[in-house]
Amino acid sequence: MAHPVPPARRPTSVPPQGPSAGRPRGPARAPAELPPVHAAVICVAAPCLAISPEHGQLTGRGLDGIYRSGRRLLSRCLLRVAGRDPVAVQGRSLGADRAGFTATVRTGAAQGPDPDVSVDRVRHADGTERITLRSHAPRPLRLPVEISLGTDLADLGAVAAGRAGPDLPAGVHAAGLRWSTQGAQAFTTADPPPDDALASLGLLRWELDLRPGEAVTIELRTAQERVSRTPVAQLAGPLSAARAEGDDPRTEALFRTGLDDLRALLLRDPAEPADAYAAAGVPWRCGLAPAESLWAARMALPLGTGLAAATLRTLARTQADGRGPDGGRIPGPLRAAGPGLPPGCTGTEATLAFPVVLAEARRWGMPEREVAALLPAAERCLAWLRDRTDGTGFLADPVPGPFRCETQAHAHRAALLGADLLEDCGRPGADEWREWADALRDRFHASFWTETPSGGGPAAAVHPDGRPLAHLTGASAHLLDTGLLGGGRLARGLLDRVRTEQLARLLGAPAMDSGWGLRSLGVKEAGHNPFGHRSGAVRVHESAVAVAGLAAAGFDKEAGGLLKGLLDAAEFFGHRLPEMYAAPQRTAGSAPLPHPAACRPAAVSAAAGIHVLVALAGIRPDAPAGTVALEPLGSAPLGALRLSGLQVAGAPFAVRVSRLGLGMVEEAADALQLGV
Repeated sequence: MAHPVPPARRPTSVPPQGPSAGRPRGPARAPAELPPVHAAVICVAAPCLAISPEHGQLTGRGLDGIYRSGRRLLSRCLLRVAGRDPVAVQGRSLGADRAGFTATVRTGAAQGPDPDVSVDRVRHADGTERITLRSHAPRPLRLPVEISLGTDLADLGAVAAGRAGPDLPAGVHAAGLRWSTQGAQAFTTADPPPDDALASLGLLRWELDLRPGEAVTIELRTAQERVSRTPVAQLAGPLSAARAEGDDPRTEALFRTGLDDLRALLLRDPAEPADAYAAAGVPWRCGLAPAESLWAARMALPLGTGLAAATLRTLARTQADGRGPDGGRIPGPLRAAGPGLPPGCTGTEATLAFPVVLAEARRWGMPEREVAALLPAAERCLAWLRDRTDGTGFLADPVPGPFRCETQAHAHRAALLGADLLEDCGRPGADEWREWADALRDRFHASFWTETPSGGGPAAAVHPDGRPLAHLTGASAHLLDTGLLGGGRLARGLLDRVRTEQLARLLGAPAMDSGWGLRSLGVKEAGHNPFGHRSGAVRVHESAVAVAGLAAAGFDKEAGGLLKGLLDAAEFFGHRLPEMYAAPQRTAGSAPLPHPAACRPAAVSAAAGIHVLVALAGIRPDAPAGTVALEPLGSAPLGALRLSGLQVAGAPFAVRVSRLGLGMVEEAADALQLGV
């Protein structure tokens, strides 16, 4: 029976601080259409968020506002100077947690068209805004300044659905205004205090005297009245202060922006505040999304194992206990899967990723005591995998329907890395899991690989009756994603060498490689839509997985082509890659197009920039054995590259790749030996 595909995005309307984040408070009905956010200037310091239009004036329309834990504390912040609206000239991100807006005002103090007052606004996600007015007039000015403030204290979900109420009445509170409703309150204070505050109009007023060249700053602070927790971005975080530099200056910008965004998206688990995980993305998924949080932690392992350990502990606390069909499973919501497929369960993805992330984190240097504490949860994940294997030998999703190609890839990887983990930790079952993985490879080749005169390719899915859903998707890149084993080795892939080579050709061909990254569905396939998030748009996660997998398999040309396309696309987005974007085939003068509903920043996209650059160096650590191997991409597609401030075996690690593709370790733990 066909199952309806749920909306691609459901805005969270609860405090996004724990495993339950993302569940709507009110009716479960999703909005028919999400408001576009591609042109918004978004800054985040989780759980704080500010969404601004490019001109910087918070109008109270759409998603405009300052939010904390999914609650809009301020929806309107309109500035007027000398009775005029400033003319916006620039709005841009200044970092993950702040944005800047510049405007001008012509007061009429001098003849001619030139503005004589500039206005610079720096808005922080934590609710702080600094408004600096500078006079360029030839004589002293007396400037009347007004700031109109308002809020509805609505949930983000209600705002996105168009169900936010009218502005609440304001009250004068100290040097500002205050709003309250049942269960919520907010206030804005100003420094210097306003000369006048009109609560009925939500208005603060000043009379400022400026001499020629003089500047005056008004600082606004919007917050909840009760004492709130410090955002994780302001606390000691689990990510190292790494950096990238090289011949291509864009590598530094991509790496730095990704690291800043990851830090800005970190949230603490209320059950254990010492544990941080990455929120999936803003504005729609401001809470824990198990699969995305795990993938981000995995891609960030070169920055230290702290984020992976905390994310694994957080998810282990949500794991289903006992036996039965759900025993050992990590819960997760359904997610649309593209044309011809019912929705997939992200809980399945997270359950299979759990032992993989734990096994690889151990290779990067997670302390053995932390591994031992998490090993029982990983064993329960493997037990769930064994119990959920269908009679056909393939892993069945909780939602009835075809067996998905990428799900079998996740299962195969979990079995191999899980076996390695069990063996290294002295636990039974390693040989059985390796045999299970070998059997899955044979079944996959027989059922999923469709032969054609051009060499064939993997089906997107196979129906329970054996019929393949024979279209090529970006999700097939997961077939190339193997994982780290002991001795700096890579796990054996689900495909043999001949089929891996054919898949590399398919992913590197124009039907899949848009020139800006990997399409989620081939351009020649039925239902292709360049804006479809599973039917043609470029999903950064899949592109990064493809780059790393192709590089590890030795397909330098295809890996380098996708990598350069991803890096070129990042330039159009200020090096802050969204989770997806539209990419018609690249031609002279073309550009990637923003998807109006894409999260940006998004945790996996932020980590993906780090992941692909580390993949160029081919770092293969085995901290328990005290070794690290380097297998850099021989073609050096970005020229010379240096990565510093990484973490291997709990110590700083730096590596340099020359223009000839030769790798050299510049800094490492004293006990770490270079392996082969």
